[in-house]
Amino acid sequence: MGVADQKLPAYIYEKNNTIRLVLFTALFALIFINLYKPFSSFSWYQVSEFKFLVFSSMIILTGMLVVAISRIILYYWGKKRSISPGQYTIWMLLELLFMSLFYTIYTIYLNPDRDYLYVFRESLINTTLVLLLPYIALHFYFSYKDKDRRLRQFEEEKRESTSRQNSYTFYDEGGELRLSVAKSNLLYLESADNYVNIWYIHKNTLAKLMLRSSLKSIEKSMSNTNVIRCHRSYMVNLEEVKVVRRQKNGIYMEFGIDNVTEIPVSEKYDTKVSRWFSSNAS
Repeated sequence: MGVADQKLPAYIYEKNNTIRLVLFTALFALIFINLYKPFSSFSWYQVSEFKFLVFSSMIILTGMLVVAISRIILYYWGKKRSISPGQYTIWMLLELLFMSLFYTIYTIYLNPDRDYLYVFRESLINTTLVLLLPYIALHFYFSYKDKDRRLRQFEEEKRESTSRQNSYTFYDEGGELRLSVAKSNLLYLESADNYVNIWYIHKNTLAKLMLRSSLKSIEKSMSNTNVIRCHRSYMVNLEEVKVVRRQKNGIYMEFGIDNVTEIPVSEKYDTKVSRWFSSNAS
């Protein structure tokens, strides 16, 4: 991807970060100008220390309207179309230019005898420091926070993925998640008219959830698992079956757990069940 095709990260001009940038830059400008008075900025206004504090505060806060308006436009522009790093660089240079012009005009207004080019050069230098220093610091901060957010999101997705891999999830007919159970805790599913009873182990105790769904629908969603249909009314987690018993009237599966019913295997599913146990026999 070429430089022209690159897109500016959205976190740079998102709403909350835009507000942070404007407020932090204004605060930085006030402290920077009043404490350090760079490049003889005290001589801009030819006033006392106190008046300089008042004037500079008013002027800087007024000048920050340029940044505020610029960033509001950038925010809405970024919502409608992509912004390239090159365009953003030009945008910041224009901010510097307009703020420098603003301070130049104000300084000339207070001191008409000052040389225009000299004042503009001094304004440009000071404005560059006042804007670029907080801009650079904030962009590093925004980048760090965005990477941290994406890392936490990735870790959360990874945990969810691992959880899904180690569990079975069941949704009702409305698509709402009703149960997520560890694979080793699921025993069997039993059809009950318009519902399906899900039998599983919870805290070492047999538990049941009645789910409004059909066995046929669940069978489709679990087609690639070890939970298979073994009877018109049953699906079984074959990995948890402890005993398979063949009798004159058919095959039955047991889980080796007290109070858990044995599950019949109908003739229709006999071959499928037998093949599974044969292929997974140790």
